[in-house]
Amino acid sequence: MKLYHFPHSPNTRKVLAVIHYLELDTELEMVNLLTGEQMKAEFIQLNPNHKIPTLEDGDFVLWESNAIMQYLASRKPSNKLWPSDPKVQADISRWQCWQLAHWGPACETLIYERMVKKITGEGDPDPAEIAKGEENFHLFAAVLNQHLKGRRWIVGDNVTLADFSVGAPLTYTEAANLPIESYGEVRRWYDELEKLDSWKKTAPPAMP
Repeated sequence: MKLYHFPHSPNTRKVLAVIHYLELDTELEMVNLLTGEQMKAEFIQLNPNHKIPTLEDGDFVLWESNAIMQYLASRKPSNKLWPSDPKVQADISRWQCWQLAHWGPACETLIYERMVKKITGEGDPDPAEIAKGEENFHLFAAVLNQHLKGRRWIVGDNVTLADFSVGAPLTYTEAANLPIESYGEVRRWYDELEKLDSWKKTAPPAMP
């Protein structure tokens, strides 16, 4: 298997965490988003959305990070990240969908405005976008914070794909000044996630 990735991407990080946790033999090929490698014709043939990560397994090509995570986890049946119980899988999938639809966009707005623009030279943060991002962040952080009360992990008693998916955008909490301070349950849970070897191994290098 080969994973096309960009090490600074939160969506890459959550897939790499699965690879490390399950010790899957996977070749890594970097696609440098900062230099536009994702727009090369040969990559667009793999992923017409020109996004990363993208997985190539023989003649099977898969894009969308959460789908990749589920596929990788299915390679090792009965693992804790993706248990075989259909209700547990549905619960994990629910939180992965929530991350894609709500949590991720809220975090990504602030990451883009406060961090990415500086790196790419796209100008100053847009106050209106920041206000919208913070409003959505607080809305969905409150949902996650309430859910985590009395729970160590998002689904069940063990770390699952849900934790990797929801945790990934918090990679840049400090750099993007994500307003997480008042959400004690979220901070406790994410601190626990950061103790996992599979998560530590996926920490992105310093930005150029």
